[in-house]
Amino acid sequence: MTTTDVRPGTKNASGRLPGAWGLGLRRGGLELRQFFRQRDQVVFTFAFPVVFLFLFASIFSDDVAGAGITASQLYVPAMMAAGIMSTSFQSLGISIAIERDEKVLRRLRGTPMPPAAYFLGKIWLVLVTGALETAILLLVGTTLYDVDLPSDPGRWADFAWIFVLGLTACALLGIAISTVPKSGRSATSVVVLPFLVLQFISGVYIAIDTIPNWMLDIGALFPLKWMCQGLRGVFLPESAKVLEQAGGWEFGRIALVLGAWCVGGLLLCLLTFRWKNRRDG
Repeated sequence: MTTTDVRPGTKNASGRLPGAWGLGLRRGGLELRQFFRQRDQVVFTFAFPVVFLFLFASIFSDDVAGAGITASQLYVPAMMAAGIMSTSFQSLGISIAIERDEKVLRRLRGTPMPPAAYFLGKIWLVLVTGALETAILLLVGTTLYDVDLPSDPGRWADFAWIFVLGLTACALLGIAISTVPKSGRSATSVVVLPFLVLQFISGVYIAIDTIPNWMLDIGALFPLKWMCQGLRGVFLPESAKVLEQAGGWEFGRIALVLGAWCVGGLLLCLLTFRWKNRRDG
């Protein structure tokens, strides 16, 4: 075994156990290899939002009155936000519940690997898959639906913090909701239902100006609505902000809400996460 091939619980060349960051990086590499070996999962994960973008953008392709954009362009940033949440919240909520049910978490907890390394590995997984998903949707949007890339570096900076905060918040919520399913078999139903509802009331499938205000108020309690709004502010012209509920992009409020969800999601994880199923004691 070389010094770069250190397994959890083994010492490196200096005789010390590797730290949580190093083990987390190795764990992330393992998670990515396992993910990309399952070709059907890879295809479904990356193709699902692209297919929905194509369907909705093809059905609703007319100009949006007074906004200076087409409906197709309106769907691109919304689907990007949904893709980020899919690769973080949905992916982790289901996979961790299955790993708990199959006692994978229980076995990992019995090793010398620091618990933080397991979660760092998951973060690396969602960071890479989320970035790939976003890049694919952005490529489709710019080539097929004439979405213009920002020329202002400030807009790219906005995109960066929206992506990081949104991905982090959704990943933490995914870890937290993984404790809700009673078994791995029920994980998909438990996680997908709230995600699907949020997509309808957060401006992913339906334009903000056609959703009842009370639904928008509920959607505003969760990260997806603000991720959609922020990405629209990055990739759509200023004329399109008239479509927003508040008539503007509200980048400051977006940062505040997403940051609050990062803190709240972390607290939820600390309070609710379990390494074993309820029936295992």
